[in-house]
Amino acid sequence: MPLPDLHAALKQLDEQGLLRQRRVLESPQGAHVLIDGKPYIAFASNDYLGLAGHPELIEATRQAVLNWGVGGGASHLVAGHFSAHEALETVLARFVGRDAALLFSTGYMANLGVVTALAGREAAIFADKLNHASLNDACLLSRAHFKRFAHNDMAMLERLLAESNHDTKLIVVDAVYSMDGDQAPVSELVRLADRYDAWLLLDDAHGFGVLGPDGRGSLVAHQVSSPRVIYMATLGKAAGVAGAFVAGTQDMIDWLTQRARTYIYTTAQPPMLAETLLKSVELIERESWRREHLRKLIAVLRKGLSASPWTLMPSETPIQPLLIGDNAEALRVSEQLRDAGFWVPAIRPPTVAPGTARLRISLSAAHLEQDVENLCGAILRCAQ
Repeated sequence: MPLPDLHAALKQLDEQGLLRQRRVLESPQGAHVLIDGKPYIAFASNDYLGLAGHPELIEATRQAVLNWGVGGGASHLVAGHFSAHEALETVLARFVGRDAALLFSTGYMANLGVVTALAGREAAIFADKLNHASLNDACLLSRAHFKRFAHNDMAMLERLLAESNHDTKLIVVDAVYSMDGDQAPVSELVRLADRYDAWLLLDDAHGFGVLGPDGRGSLVAHQVSSPRVIYMATLGKAAGVAGAFVAGTQDMIDWLTQRARTYIYTTAQPPMLAETLLKSVELIERESWRREHLRKLIAVLRKGLSASPWTLMPSETPIQPLLIGDNAEALRVSEQLRDAGFWVPAIRPPTVAPGTARLRISLSAAHLEQDVENLCGAILRCAQ
């Protein structure tokens, strides 16, 4: 059998405006960066609170390296579970109002671990159609009966739940959708989970640190709590570092410790990162001005783009998508902005649906109001 013609396949992607490219960042993460040797104002990072380069996190890391070295050395269940990990799990559980928490190396691994630990061939999973790729992959790999419902369509979800006769039911959703910036109806999801005896996995990668009092996330923001909820959040976005955690009841966390393969069969995250994250959670809670500033920036952007011929999708989060539609047009606008000194990524299929290519404008507390006003002016000039 001949090998696939990868060169031809890559050429086809290029012709369709779907070929992705890596760019080399030559500066620390921030609002003002150096990419491929050129300075830009960046609206591409998920560093929503501007903590990635915070001097207190840098100092915490420096001290942690001296205390712990740079490697985890082993999996958590062998010889890699450090006191720093234990302390961070305790702090994270308290911060989001859950009984216990479990650290994972990435959000992708956390979602994969939870879904496959809870749902097998005899289970049923119900997933929002706009879920993140990590949730979709986890559902497929679980081999459970996999049903998808229209985005945020609670009537359709309830119908699917009512029709199911599976003993184990798992609802999986993003709390904040990474390409649209809108939020899941968390209270209604919890109600349906309670009514139909289902688990609810809530991926709050883009809500943790940003939403709710003190940035405690979507569950606290919506003022709901249920033992059925499994809460996942990442630590490389608003927290500014790396990794992820899952929080829930003590029994749930104990079960994941025994059955989540992406936790059991991988080397533990370096303890120096856990020490750094302890400081990060402290900053998230302490420096509320960062969330207040974000809200101002969102208002400035939405006002500044109100005259744009392109649609700024509804969002109260730092994710502000400007819907362009055509792949080539989205790339053209992104390139023109780049020429003007702004780094704004064009998001195309398969990340989003065909015909919905967009600029994903990502705001950070590290941006100045002037940065956002200048971006709006540049986008309006592109439209002309």
